Amino acid sequence: MSLSPLISAHAIDGVFAWRPDGPVRVGEFLADAAAFAEALPPEGDLINLCEDRYRFAVGFAAGLLRGRVSLQPSSLAPQSLRQLAQDFPGALCLVDGAEMSHAAEAAGLPRHEVPARPGAGRPPLADMPRIDDARRAAVLFTSGSTGRPQPHPKHWGRLVRNGQAEAAALGLDRAPHVLVGTVPIQHSYGFESTFLLALHGGCSFWSGKPFFAQDINDALAAVPAPRLLVTTPFHLANWLASAAPGALPQRLLSATAPLAEGLAQQAEAACGAELHEIYGSTESSALASRRTVAGPAWTLLPGARLRFAGDVASAEGGHVEGTVPLADLIEPLADGRFVLHGRHADLINIAGKRTSLAYLNRQLAGLEGVLDAAFFLPEAPGGDAAVTRLVAFAVAPGRQPAPLLAELRERVDAIFLPRPLVLLPALPRNATGKLTREALAALYRREVLREPS
Repeated sequence: MSLSPLISAHAIDGVFAWRPDGPVRVGEFLADAAAFAEALPPEGDLINLCEDRYRFAVGFAAGLLRGRVSLQPSSLAPQSLRQLAQDFPGALCLVDGAEMSHAAEAAGLPRHEVPARPGAGRPPLADMPRIDDARRAAVLFTSGSTGRPQPHPKHWGRLVRNGQAEAAALGLDRAPHVLVGTVPIQHSYGFESTFLLALHGGCSFWSGKPFFAQDINDALAAVPAPRLLVTTPFHLANWLASAAPGALPQRLLSATAPLAEGLAQQAEAACGAELHEIYGSTESSALASRRTVAGPAWTLLPGARLRFAGDVASAEGGHVEGTVPLADLIEPLADGRFVLHGRHADLINIAGKRTSLAYLNRQLAGLEGVLDAAFFLPEAPGGDAAVTRLVAFAVAPGRQPAPLLAELRERVDAIFLPRPLVLLPALPRNATGKLTREALAALYRREVLREPS
């Protein structure tokens, strides 16, 4: 049996987390996890709904100590939670406030509140628990945008390697930062980049989940430098558009949606800090990273590798669970890096010419002044894409459609030019920064067809 520590790369008296009432050291966190583990019912896996990252961490660690699995749903919708309970009979919801309690109650599920500090008054623990690497520690779920959310088990040893590999790729193993995240911790990106980086990358994290620009400013001001802002293009653009921030991050990290090069340049200039992106999925976990302004090529995380069969790439090795086919069209480069050409489902054929929506999005987002962009191919009568036209939506303060289209014509074939190009203050990205086809379709009906909402 191979065992790995619950927390590595931290001394027992090192700071593990930052809460509004101050830092929490590793030994204090272990005392909180042990106290909460004692309070758990004797059976049932844990649907961890906690929004506060520290309370999530306590619930997760307590589950490990009691041999429970952390179930991390992608949605709080009652139907999604009821489906989860059907698939995992006897599961218990961990909650940390009225909203999460209401979500569990609406789904008719038992719930147990995680206190802010379950071990308050107990002495810090000095012995680090060790967990069987083969234990199934968590189950993450896809978003369900194409059907029922699919479960993806994560084993402890792989999660340990995941945190270590991402820390090494970003240089955080040599220079740990305080992590301030705008993304939900249940989401694979938030789980890996605001929690696993603390467990096994030597970083610490801020307990809150700021959303609005002022919330982000307050969170950054609440923790010491060096700070790493773990965010999405959606949150980043809104933050940069707000009044000048106070405390700045020393690093920036983005994922969940393609990042426009112009927005990356703006962020680096505003913060005087490097911005990196993470590429991955719920199925594969984080796979690669890049500094956006340095070019389109991605570098695999240590231990991960790609296998190709025709135009289908699969990830394996290192922290990846098994062999995972990827939804993206990937071009391998001679130096071991790779370039993304969009998802297989995004490939389009108009008048005999092929491209991908992701490629077109990158070309439009790469124009000066464009902060966010998305092409959309409406449904055509009979499903014939050859008789319909692309439209595009963009956020480009101070720019006009005609000059942008002229510049875009230099980058893409005329058949792929959008008709029309609609400029908006913001695109309707969700809480994790994703832009669904349903949201784009609604935007198309409202802005192009002018249907009443």
